[in-house]
Amino acid sequence: MAGYYVENFGCRATQADGAAIERQLNQGGLVRAATPADADVVVLNTCTVTRAADQDARSAIRRIHRTNPSARILVTGCYAQRAPKEIAALDGVSLVVGNSHKHQLAELAASNGFVALNAIGSANAMGTAQDSAAGHAAALVSTSAPIFVEDIFAHTELMAAPVFDSDNEKTRPNLKVQDGCNNRCSFCVIPFVRGRSRSLPLGEVLANVDHLVANGYQEIVLSGINLGKWGRDLRAHSAVNPAIERLRFTDLLRAILEQTSAPLLRISSVEAMDWSDELIALMESTPRIARHAHVPLQSGSDRVLRRMHRRYRPWHYEDRILRIRQALPQAAIGADVMVGFPGETDAEFEETRAFIERLPFTYLHVFTYSSRPGTPSAEMAEQVPAPVVKERNRILRELAARKKHDFQQQFLGHTLPAITLTAQHSGRTEALTSNYQKLWLLGALPANRMLTARIHSIEGECLVGEAE
Repeated sequence: MAGYYVENFGCRATQADGAAIERQLNQGGLVRAATPADADVVVLNTCTVTRAADQDARSAIRRIHRTNPSARILVTGCYAQRAPKEIAALDGVSLVVGNSHKHQLAELAASNGFVALNAIGSANAMGTAQDSAAGHAAALVSTSAPIFVEDIFAHTELMAAPVFDSDNEKTRPNLKVQDGCNNRCSFCVIPFVRGRSRSLPLGEVLANVDHLVANGYQEIVLSGINLGKWGRDLRAHSAVNPAIERLRFTDLLRAILEQTSAPLLRISSVEAMDWSDELIALMESTPRIARHAHVPLQSGSDRVLRRMHRRYRPWHYEDRILRIRQALPQAAIGADVMVGFPGETDAEFEETRAFIERLPFTYLHVFTYSSRPGTPSAEMAEQVPAPVVKERNRILRELAARKKHDFQQQFLGHTLPAITLTAQHSGRTEALTSNYQKLWLLGALPANRMLTARIHSIEGECLVGEAE
């Protein structure tokens, strides 16, 4: 029986896509291999958000082709959607499938002679999709590797399958409920490789949540490319709220809370303009939503935000953060911050640093600007020198570390709700608190257990405590 291996790169949405691909291949009769070296088919599910992400994918192709030259390498994901010819020209690549056709990946692998699969879907539907894809591929192919890529904006499919926090102990399943983005930030290639915002229908979300709950999972992470826009493309159903025409993210949360028994929901990332008073009040009203708000920032300078084409101003962002902190005093509040955007002056960076300094952040994801082909920022002059960018990155990371340490200090001697992750050796168990703090618990405990932990110390960036 043929074996497959899926290697994922990038964000939670890509991880969720990879889980859906694995489900396709399992349903087709393949078995999962332990490593790429053991697989007949290797699927690389790529990211393209930075230049480094592209390089990681190319390095993986070379590594796999070198160690397992007989493997058929299938490249899919965002990099495949953006630069299919570039990938198809690489030694070892047998098939390129963009995001536009990722939902047909198993059938395309079968039709191109990768493996023999059991029947998946109707023959008519499969044939029509493949005929369409093959017709477009013929116009793109310049190498021996077939390419299946079409205009992503013409596609409405959304792949969804839970992906888990750990391969060893399946905990904290991540459920993608939204894909694509209607924003046009000047630095971002994602809308052009994932398409317009589209939502997993409410009934499918509830069915997925019920399935996860029935299998014993205690925490479910809701994710998406632009999660706060869930439902904007869906018509409201009278059973949800007959007074509105379009669903909103808060409708999704309420439906899960009211119609399922999910113990804990975690919201992965929501843009500032979608942190409504209603959403904040809903989080405040129930312990079944984790005390955790991730709010992408990118810059604290109004001039930089305007050049980025971000849809909020610093004062609006600050208002949202302060409202979250007032409602949820112990919540983790994090942000994505970009340094080195074209033209970012010393004064503009200082605006960002000071902005972060005065707000109650508990962690930051600091990124260096990476020029992406086809984006407006790639054509901007005044690219910031690398040594300057490196120093700005260091400054913000040190600021973030100090803020995190100060935040953690308040929990010494107190209790926090947490979930165990993987059982550890040396008498400790890894866990995660509701407010997104890594935690070491004394003693060997089973994974996927909700508990209350008393915190007694801090080691590095981790809390240390005991289950009560």
